[in-house]
Amino acid sequence: MARVSQEHLDARRRQILDGAARCFARNGFHATSMQDVLREVDLSAGAVYRYFKGKEELIGAIVGEVLGGIRHAFEEAAEQTPPPPPDVLLPQVMESVLRMGRRLAAGDESAFPRLMVQVWTETLRDEKLSAVMREGYEAVQGAWVRIVVAYQEAGIMRSDVPAEHVARAMIAMAQGLAAQRALFGAPPVSALQNGLKALISMDADSDRWAQGREASTERD
Repeated sequence: MARVSQEHLDARRRQILDGAARCFARNGFHATSMQDVLREVDLSAGAVYRYFKGKEELIGAIVGEVLGGIRHAFEEAAEQTPPPPPDVLLPQVMESVLRMGRRLAAGDESAFPRLMVQVWTETLRDEKLSAVMREGYEAVQGAWVRIVVAYQEAGIMRSDVPAEHVARAMIAMAQGLAAQRALFGAPPVSALQNGLKALISMDADSDRWAQGREASTERD
């Protein structure tokens, strides 16, 4: 009997994971049955169970992949020297994450953000997955703290705000865009870029800002 190559085994496992991810993105983890997955990947139960013992194991594998992909995108961005400004860097990260999603969902740009929301929800009920999530978040935060420190050391960002606080805000913007795409459709990544550009352009110490605050106070 001919031996099955490792390349074939890896490709079959990839086929199962991608098909399961599409199912989970459409209907959620708990409304999706193993029969749904079998139909999606067009394989027998025996072929699938050779790789995964059941749905919980599939969920764990997909959660790990989603978090790993996001973590890689953020860490890759942190390696740029010097880092581009936030209105360039954050959209770069989101485009990297969405490219991974397009591969996973055969071009359906809303599938991966939906899957991300499913992952967040699942980690609230599963302590093991929650631990994986915390570890991934800490790694992402560490990468973005390094970016913020680079901004501060270059003198292009105020240094009186803890770098961790700025990093959390930047991560929240990326998470927020993903949630918007999952819940309300597909706002373009350019919306994040343009919005950030406008926010960065504000100068709290400018005369115009002070005049605007005074005018608002007088009207009140």
